[in-house]
Amino acid sequence: MSEKELKEAFVSNLNGTTLQEVVVGSFLTPLCILNRALILILHHQAKGSLPLPFPQISHLLLDFSALVLPLVLSCTILSDVLLQVVLSFTFVLSCALCRICRTERQTTLGAFLGGTAHFRQVPFVTVFRVMVNVQTAISILAVDFRVFPRRYAKTETYGTGVMDFGVGAFILANGLVCPEARGRNVSGSRMKHISKQLRSVWPLVLLGVARLVFVKMRNYQEHVTEYGVHWNFFFTLAVVRVVTKMVLVVVSARKSWVLCLVICGVYQCALETTGLKAFIMHNHDRGKDFLHANKEGIFSIAGFVAIYMAGVQIGCYVMQPRSHVRDWLKAIFTLLTATLLLFAALCACQAFVEPVSRRLANLPFCLWSVAQSLLFLSCIALADVILLFSQTASGCHFVPSSWNSNSDSWKKKDEMEGLCLVQAVDKNQMLFFLLANLLTIFTNISLDTLGCSSFFSVCFLLSYMFVNCLGIYALHLFGITVRF
Repeated sequence: MSEKELKEAFVSNLNGTTLQEVVVGSFLTPLCILNRALILILHHQAKGSLPLPFPQISHLLLDFSALVLPLVLSCTILSDVLLQVVLSFTFVLSCALCRICRTERQTTLGAFLGGTAHFRQVPFVTVFRVMVNVQTAISILAVDFRVFPRRYAKTETYGTGVMDFGVGAFILANGLVCPEARGRNVSGSRMKHISKQLRSVWPLVLLGVARLVFVKMRNYQEHVTEYGVHWNFFFTLAVVRVVTKMVLVVVSARKSWVLCLVICGVYQCALETTGLKAFIMHNHDRGKDFLHANKEGIFSIAGFVAIYMAGVQIGCYVMQPRSHVRDWLKAIFTLLTATLLLFAALCACQAFVEPVSRRLANLPFCLWSVAQSLLFLSCIALADVILLFSQTASGCHFVPSSWNSNSDSWKKKDEMEGLCLVQAVDKNQMLFFLLANLLTIFTNISLDTLGCSSFFSVCFLLSYMFVNCLGIYALHLFGITVRF
C-alpha cells in the first residue's frame, strides 16, 4: 500500500468510544480554565501585583501550559487514564481554592449569591467557542499520529468519537453567537439581507475550493465517506450559514428550537421510511454524478442546520441580560436540566431508532451534539462562577476571560485581556482554524506521521500548537483582527 492509502486506512472503519468517556473529557477544559485563573490569583496574593513579569512572554507561556498542554496530553499519552487525571486535577484545584479563600476577606455565600457579575460579553460563551476551536485544531493533526487513540477519531458509520462531537460543537458554537441570537434585528429589506449573507460566505467557499484543488492535485489522503469526493467541511459551513440566515429572516430566533425539532424529525423519518439511508450508505456508485459522489456532505446538511438552530436557541437564552450571580446560577441549572433531558432522549433514540451517526447527521447525532455541547458549556459556566467567588474572596479582580467582581477595575482587566491567549483566539477564530488546517496539510506532506514514536508525536503536536498560538497571539498584541 502507498503512504496515501495507509493514512486513509488509518482513519477508516472506526467505531468511536463510549458516551461516558466523552462526558469525562468535558470536565478537563473547565479544570484547565480554573487552573490558569487560580495560578494568577495565588501570584497576586503572594506578590500583590499583576500582570506577571515579562508579561507578553510569561502570560503566553502560562496560558499555553495551563490550557493547551493538558488537552494535548489528555488525547495522547494520558488518554487511558483520563478519569484519574480529571480526579487528580480536581483534588489539587480544590486545595488551591481552600488556600485562596482562607483570607481576612470573609465572603459569605449569601453575600456572594446576592452580588453582581460585571462583564462586557458573556465570558463562558467566549471560552466555550475558543476551546472548541483549540480542541479541533489539536485533533485534526493528532488523528494522523498513532499516539492518538483510534476510538477518539471520527467513526465510519455509527458511533461516538471525540472528533465527531467536535464537528457538531463547532457548528453549534457558530449559532450560539450569531447576530440573531444576540437580538440584532435585520436591517433593510429581507432580500437585501439574504443577498448580503450570500456574499458573506465567499471566504468559506474559496477555502473549500482551495482545499479541494490541493487535495486532488497533490493526491492528498482523503476519507471519502466523511463528506464525499468533492465536499469538505468548509462547504458545509458555508451552506449551513446561508440556509440558516435565510430561515431566520422568516422565523424568529426565539422559536428556532421548533424548527430544530421539525428538521430533525422530518429528516429522521425520511431516513427510516424511504431509501435515503441505504442511498447514503451505499459506497459503490460515486462515479454517477455529483450527488452520488458527495451524498454524505449534502444530506448531512439537514442535521447540521438543526444543530445550528439549537445553538441559536441556546444563545437567545444565555444572552439574556442578567447581572446577579443568583440569576446566572439559575440559568446554569436550567442548562444542566436541559442537558439531562437531551441525554435521556438520546438513550431512547439509540434504543428504539438507531445509534449516533455523524455520517448521516441523524436525530441521535443531533441530540448528542447538543446535549454534549450543553454539558461542556455548563461546566465552563460553573467554573466561571467558582472563579468569580475566588476573585471576590481574594480581592484579585483581574483574571482575564471571566466575570468581574468589581465594576471599578476595568482598566486593569483590559490590560490583562490584552495578554490573554483566549482573547487572542477569540479575535481571530476563523484565522486560527485556517492556520491549523494549513499546518496540518504541511505536516502530512513533509512527515511520515504513522512512523513517529509516541514521544516525538507528542513533542511535535505541542510544537505545532505553540506555533499556531504564537501567530494568533502576536496578531492580538498588535491589535490586528482578520475578518472573513
